[in-house]
Amino acid sequence: MAFTVTSNSFKDGDYLRSDFILSADFGFGCAGGNKSPHLRWSGAPEGTKSFAVTCYDPDAPTGSGFWHWLVVNIPANASELAEGAGSANGKLPAGALQTRTDFGAPGYGGPCPPEGDHPHRYLFTVFAVKADKLDVKAETSAAVVGFNLHFNTLAKAAVMGLFKR
Repeated sequence: MAFTVTSNSFKDGDYLRSDFILSADFGFGCAGGNKSPHLRWSGAPEGTKSFAVTCYDPDAPTGSGFWHWLVVNIPANASELAEGAGSANGKLPAGALQTRTDFGAPGYGGPCPPEGDHPHRYLFTVFAVKADKLDVKAETSAAVVGFNLHFNTLAKAAVMGLFKR
């Protein structure tokens, strides 16, 4: 059985609804709900001891993309994150840890590409991790989280949402 991820919030390759777009509070010019989408995964390989979830925009005009969401240390018995789990009042599984995004703080920050730019891809990736916990903290950068994931990932699966304004 292959490791897969799906969402009740959007279909792979579809445009994301305004619920999931960055809110005006961030000052980038978007006015969405800034709610993280639902994600469900199945088929994790044997030896999976935890999961991690990221949201990454490879199309951001930064030279290095943009990290919108990072959650690590999701227990191995979890198989989904509810809609809004990454929000300030969201409910993550016990032990899960959100780490610093490119917005400068932990927690979900929705899409908000430059006005008039081409559609950006938002890759929601679930990692099957061979460690119970990654040795990172809430203030750990996305690059360091990615480094840890590189050496501890058994499998990964992604679903892609689009957004343009």
